[in-house]
Amino acid sequence: MNRGADALPGRRRILFVINTMGLGGAEAALIELLKRLDPAAFDVSLYVMLGQGELIGRVPPHVKRLNRRFDARSVLSAQGRRALRRHALGLVLRRGALLRNAPCIARSLRAMRRAGRVQPDKLLWRAISDGTPERAEVYDVAVAWLEGAATYYVGERVRAGKKVAFVHVDYGLSGYTGMQDRNVYRLFDQICCVSAETRDAFLRVHPDAARKTEVFHNIIPREAIRLRAGEPGGFDDGWRGVRIVTLARLTPQKAVEVSVAAMALLRDAGVEARWYVFGEGEERARLEADIRRRGLEDRFFLPGALENPYPWLAQADIYAHCTRYEGRSIALQEAQALGRAIVASDCSGNRESVADGVDGLLTPLSPEAISAAIRRLIDDPALRRRLGLAAAGRVWPDGAEEFQSYFGK
Repeated sequence: MNRGADALPGRRRILFVINTMGLGGAEAALIELLKRLDPAAFDVSLYVMLGQGELIGRVPPHVKRLNRRFDARSVLSAQGRRALRRHALGLVLRRGALLRNAPCIARSLRAMRRAGRVQPDKLLWRAISDGTPERAEVYDVAVAWLEGAATYYVGERVRAGKKVAFVHVDYGLSGYTGMQDRNVYRLFDQICCVSAETRDAFLRVHPDAARKTEVFHNIIPREAIRLRAGEPGGFDDGWRGVRIVTLARLTPQKAVEVSVAAMALLRDAGVEARWYVFGEGEERARLEADIRRRGLEDRFFLPGALENPYPWLAQADIYAHCTRYEGRSIALQEAQALGRAIVASDCSGNRESVADGVDGLLTPLSPEAISAAIRRLIDDPALRRRLGLAAAGRVWPDGAEEFQSYFGK
């Protein structure tokens, strides 16, 4: 495991903590930030709470990896999920963490049941943090890159001159509550949300944090995305109809079942289209059963997660991103970088990235509305080209410059 170079005088010591290094938008955004942090100015360390994820190999070599052991298997594959559960169980049973957190877990479980959705990870994040040994080092800046375990750990078990928490999701809709967090955000000097809507959602739960909550943007390496789109890959099935592509984990948040139903409506209307969702997750079996039930085996495909999906994305006629909520979707911004015409659900995160009718179409999250928006783009190639060109021309702030401006001094 790479330990990196010894700290040099004058360099800022920065620790980043993240839950896993699986194939996801927040993880990819962290890697891009780490690449941009000058090793002459920053002594950077990374700790992964659950010590697993296939993106660990993309961490730049100047970053110290603090995990003694690491499992590079996917956190979304069936085998990887089993390994992740075993590791998490070991942590929550250490140092009495599960017993100590049992009353809060019970209260949170009751609240989740009343809301109609139980999320085991949200219940166990604090116990995972409590079961993880404290770090002896003292840092200039400690960054909790994700909500949950990483935030609890940095807030309560890391010593640093400045503590920073990043928020990448719609805080309330994703299942976090003030009861679960137990005021951990009061321990942070700054809270960074990846979009204005993400900030608003966070402050609805934590209004007392308004004065220290900022918007910091993810880094989208546009030129690198375009270069990687030219690498080997892409469709080879000979299909001559319209191709719709989605990059998304197969999880409830991403609402892929709504896209399956929209594809059924397109098929029934005689539209010659195929839809491909590149991603992996716990919803795969249920989605595959739905695809079979609707007779869409030759129209709706789940090829799995790809480390480089850009050759396929570049060949899409339409990029569809119809999710229940977002923080700031990197997948959507990647599609914009490649000039794809976009159909996105009108939800938090998406509407901050897409201007309806300017560089994409926003639609309600229903099969009828989604299929209608897609048909509109299919029937109007000129509109499709105009939206794609506008998407390719979007300019986003550089998150690395923002980070160095605020935390590099």
